[in-house]
Order: sequence, then structure tokens, then C-alpha cells
Amino acid sequence: MRHAFTAAVLAVACATWTLSAQRPGPAPGSDPLHVPFDQILDVSVRDGLVYYRAMKSERGRLDRYLASLNVPSATYDAWSADRKAAFWVNAYNAFVLETIVDNYPIHGKSPSYPAASIQQVYGAFDRTKHRAAGRSVTLDEIEKTILPEFKEPRLYLALGRGAIGSGRLRSEAYTADRLKNQLADVQKEFVNEDHMFAIDRLANQMNVTPILSWRERDFVAAYDQGAAGPMAQRSPIERAIIAFVTPHLLPLEKELVQQNQFSVKFRQFDWSLNDLTGR
Repeated sequence: MRHAFTAAVLAVACATWTLSAQRPGPAPGSDPLHVPFDQILDVSVRDGLVYYRAMKSERGRLDRYLASLNVPSATYDAWSADRKAAFWVNAYNAFVLETIVDNYPIHGKSPSYPAASIQQVYGAFDRTKHRAAGRSVTLDEIEKTILPEFKEPRLYLALGRGAIGSGRLRSEAYTADRLKNQLADVQKEFVNEDHMFAIDRLANQMNVTPILSWRERDFVAAYDQGAAGPMAQRSPIERAIIAFVTPHLLPLEKELVQQNQFSVKFRQFDWSLNDLTGR
């Protein structure tokens, strides 16, 4: 009996070791600073939705990563622009997770938002301060003051705002080496996510997330080619949207755009919590 038990234990140990050995390490191009966040996202995020209940029960890993974000300002200043941009997107997304986990489950009473919404947390975006890169910043300050410095509007679509209506929270951290490819994926996915973009052929209407209108100046600067050609009579933000989405549209959708008879409508943002628990 003892030999059988010992053999069983050894078999389990070997199987466990084999699985651990096969578990992939950090992806190529990973930033050591963000590897812990990469692991958190890989375990806790599925198709942009988050296991907040599980994350709350394993709070230590998130807390350790949040503490690591307060790197010395001199260290931050020496980084490349791409590394800085990836840092702030990761920081924003991590601070959103922290805000939600701190208050989870959320049952707010404001009639302006769903009961389960980060917007039910007082000051979540404009008052609560977080420490990162030697600075004390709010979520709004990251989005409205820091990210514009990079002149890359796709960064706003990489922000997981803790809401169904936000850009899809990826199951991986952003890194300098992969940032261009990651943002290219964000742009490509944009036209396939109904809450971000949809063409209603019957109504001859293009429905777009209000995120692009919130950050209108940045999108116009990056994508509007000016009042020329068939789209000359459209507003700068409409021309920017058309330029942004057209490369990834289906042939029939491109045909509708070329006809230039459609209207553009910014839909209402869905602030419902992107909670996977119970789904």
C-alpha cells in the first residue's frame, strides 16, 4: 500500500512539474515592470470582461503591481516615448481595476448611471489620486493631460474604463516593443465591436462611440486630411472617423462610405460594469 501511495504522489508531482515547465514565460518584448500585470490580465480578463470577484479575493498581486508603478521620476524620464505611453495605459487600466475592486460589488444609487458602474464611485475619475512615476495623478489627468503628449489617439481606445462601452481591455499588458502592433490591433478591432462602431445600412447611418468625440482634437490632428475631395463638406471629426475606419471596413461598408450619403451619430456610452462574474 505504501509503495502504491508513494508512486501516486510521485506521479502527481511529476505531472505538476511538467505543467509548470510547459507554462510559457514572459512573451517576447515584455517589460519586466509590467510582467506581473500581464499575468493578472491573462488570468482575470476574458474578451474585455473582468473577474472582479476573483481579483478581489487575490488582491495582493494587484497591490504589489500598483506599488511598483511609482518608479523614480528620473528613471521614467530616461525611457523612450513608446515605453512611457505603454506605462501610462497600463497604469490607467490598473488604477481602474483598483478603484472597482476597492468598491466591489458596486451598488450605487445615482439615477444617472447603472447601479453597477464605476461612475457610482465618488470621484473615481476626477478626484482620487494615484501614485505613478513620482507623480500624484487622477485618471482624468492621465487621459486629458499626460496621454495627449504622445499624439497617438489610439491610446484612448486602449483605456479600459471599467465599462462595457470602453475599448476592449486586453488580456495582456502594453509594452514599448509591442505597442505599435498592439495599437494596430486596437484600430483593426474597432470596426468589429458593435459598441464602438456599427454601420446601419437601412438607416444610412454610421454609429460611433463618443470616445472619439471626447478626444476630438487628437483624432482630427491625426486623421483629418483637410477639407478636400469628396468628404470636403463634412466636419473635421467626421473626416477623421472615416479615415480611421475605412482601411478595415468590409467591401459593402466601404461602398456605403464612398456614396457619402450617410450620417454620423455618436451613440450613448454604456457605463455598465464590465464584470464577468455571474455571466
